[in-house]
Amino acid sequence: MIQLFADLGHLIFPNLCIACENELSRSEKHLCAFCESDLTYTNFHHFDNEATPVDKLFWGRIALTATYSHVFFEKNKASQNILFNLKYKNKPQLGVYFGTKIGATIAQMDKFQNVDAFIPIPLHPKKAFIRGYNQSEMIAKGICEAVNKKMDTSTIRRTHHTETQTKKSRFQRWDNVNEKFKISDKVLNYNHVVLVDDVITTGSTIESVAVALRKKNPSLSISVVTLAVA
Repeated sequence: MIQLFADLGHLIFPNLCIACENELSRSEKHLCAFCESDLTYTNFHHFDNEATPVDKLFWGRIALTATYSHVFFEKNKASQNILFNLKYKNKPQLGVYFGTKIGATIAQMDKFQNVDAFIPIPLHPKKAFIRGYNQSEMIAKGICEAVNKKMDTSTIRRTHHTETQTKKSRFQRWDNVNEKFKISDKVLNYNHVVLVDDVITTGSTIESVAVALRKKNPSLSISVVTLAVA
């Protein structure tokens, strides 16, 4: 009888893949097998003391304690669909889901053991209102649930409503975000924070935030975690 009700419920309210919205089988949770197999994981947690591509991206720009990106962004593949749905299709649960996966991974990495707070890269209030949520905050929420650390959404505030970064060059992206973040004195209480974002392309936003943080707290250790890296 219980199975009958379960089958009926599945027919009325089918479980759908949070990425492609195709129906999940009974053995699948959250992601369908196709989307799961279509993701290319970075495996940066296996690099040990070797520099990752994200580390190298920031060489000569800003000193970082640790970096981690979960998957590689690839056009016309599941990673692109996931990021698009997360940002534009009102699917905050995607961020939380992958955040828990990221949290489970970095919990095993020594460089992420002594973290005071995870700080999502903020959206301008206008953009957050239009979207309904900050996708980076959803990722950070999942991470913090997995590692039992606090999320800080008040230390960094975006003071300008910037244009989309999607089609800008590296230098255009830097000019678009440079000096557009305000840092509160709360950062003075931290020794090590982790900046959380959805995807790294040129790294301009991360660099701008990190520079602003260091102006307020020069000795601050800063790490970076993202869902994807382009």
